Amino acid sequence: MSGEDAPLILTAQLPRDLHARFTALRTAHFPPERNYLEAHVTLFHALPAMCEAEACSVLKRMAAEFAPVPGQVEGLMSLGRGTAIKLSAPAMLDLRGIIADHFHGLLTQQDQQRPRLHVTIQNKVTGKEAKALQAQLAGTIAPAPFAFRGLELFRYRGGPWERVRDFAFRGTAAP
Repeated sequence: MSGEDAPLILTAQLPRDLHARFTALRTAHFPPERNYLEAHVTLFHALPAMCEAEACSVLKRMAAEFAPVPGQVEGLMSLGRGTAIKLSAPAMLDLRGIIADHFHGLLTQQDQQRPRLHVTIQNKVTGKEAKALQAQLAGTIAPAPFAFRGLELFRYRGGPWERVRDFAFRGTAAP
């Protein structure tokens, strides 16, 4: 895909320690032939490429206004044919809602839905493999508070994502 038509992916930035821990889990358990991404929390899967400048403007403004957004690690989450770390973050979903309202009419059907926040550490395996990993990791992912440190915008090009820009939260307001 060229830069002109590559959809944009928006993620929420985990704190560095959680990012490293979840990336290590992903490296250990994600099928290696499909694992070309680090741990991430997807907010939007496919914003239109034509909206890149507008998205950067909106996200820059939000990052300047909002403080780091609280979240909570909840534990393991079954994806059926995979495993994820379940997160809760009502304020991040509120912030995502503001972004969704801004891009109303331009969102894919998938991005019109409110997501279940998570970090995928294993995907596209058999249900048996997924259940085995969940049993292996049971009790190792304890509930814990954290704060998202910003937003990241990427271009999707069919494989590894191309980073467009990071937007670190540096304001004082809550979403």
